[in-house]
Amino acid sequence: MRALVNAAFSISLAIAMAAAPPHLLVSFLLSFSLALPLVAAECFTSIYSFGDSLADTGNAIRLGSLGGPTGNLPYGRTFFQRPTGRFSDGRLMIDFIAQGLGLPLVPPYLGGGSGEDFRKGVNFAVAGATALDLSFFRAKGIQATWTDRSLHVQIGLFKQLLPSIFPGHGMPMLMVMCCVMTSTEQRLNGKQYLPKRKEKLIVDKIRQICYPKDVLNSSLILMGEIGGNDYNHPFFQRRTVEEIRSFVPDVIGSISSAINELISLGAKTMLVPGNFPIGCVPVYLDIYKTENVEYYESETSCIKWLNELSQYHNRLLKEELDRLRKLHPQVKIIYANYYDAMLSFFRAPHVFGFKFPLRACCGSDGPYGVNPNAACGHINAKVCSDPSRSVSWDGIHLTEAAYGAIANSLLEGPHADPPLKQACLGIQLNDVYDF
Repeated sequence: MRALVNAAFSISLAIAMAAAPPHLLVSFLLSFSLALPLVAAECFTSIYSFGDSLADTGNAIRLGSLGGPTGNLPYGRTFFQRPTGRFSDGRLMIDFIAQGLGLPLVPPYLGGGSGEDFRKGVNFAVAGATALDLSFFRAKGIQATWTDRSLHVQIGLFKQLLPSIFPGHGMPMLMVMCCVMTSTEQRLNGKQYLPKRKEKLIVDKIRQICYPKDVLNSSLILMGEIGGNDYNHPFFQRRTVEEIRSFVPDVIGSISSAINELISLGAKTMLVPGNFPIGCVPVYLDIYKTENVEYYESETSCIKWLNELSQYHNRLLKEELDRLRKLHPQVKIIYANYYDAMLSFFRAPHVFGFKFPLRACCGSDGPYGVNPNAACGHINAKVCSDPSRSVSWDGIHLTEAAYGAIANSLLEGPHADPPLKQACLGIQLNDVYDF
């Protein structure tokens, strides 16, 4: 009976608050929040992830056709021995990172659950996602038929979820008020209800109360990989490299904006990956194959001009991360060097146990093991006997063995500085309520 009374009171309060002026809502919630308990943070108690299919642990498959063949074997056969919605034969980098840090595998946001279920982390990554919104591509005449779960949308979903992960989430009245306050923030943004100075103060107070910074102080934020699809989708529609290269500053700007947003919510440690050497990806090698040997890098047999685009993206990203580090010296922004980590597979495949570095394990015959008419998961597709001998799983995504090797180089070094296992040392924690 008491629970019903509390629920009824909370609903009535929410209705009254929804109609109240924003500044009165803030005053009331500020007063209420003073009675809330403080919770100390530890070292990497959770992982929150954003990105695309390289990090998607089961979101796309819950959005229907976006999951492609990942709902069927041979996807997932190596570790899970069943399909899980991951675009690989087994675990992804995020899985290895979670296990390496002693945390549970990060569940997909669309897998269902409450804030309590996501206290150790949640994954918003969706296969096909881009750093830029669909409107950017449509404005350039590109058919944007992939998911609308761009990085901006994923961050928005996280902000909606965050109040329920807050240590006071078990208090119904507080939860209702935070939902109303989040709505109030959205009402304020872009609308001149109050003088600018007061409006900013209200929004800041809303964030301090409903997105308390201790939640993210002890979390590891995985910012992707994101941005690769901003180039993949146009390339697969045969756009020129010159046009696609012009997208790079906008892609970097979107990633930077997301980083700033998460820092404002309290993020203290962020891993931000660069782009893979796409000139070494079997699907690209097949699409742009030529007899001209000058086209390829002599050491790796990867396509030069495609790798140059990846290098350009990574150079601009590193420059932007340097700028953000100066703006936020209290935050560890770690660059994940996916490019060099993956390139090492092609320079010395035997060191990692790879026998077929440029050929997909799951696909079809041909020099690169890819065929759009018999892609991995198709009834006519072929699967190699030992995926651990291959870098590429299906022509665009990697095998568990490759993901594991890259993840280890991030956990232990040298492709993350500092390595993730050392990254939480010396983190200064925010006060829960710093207003």
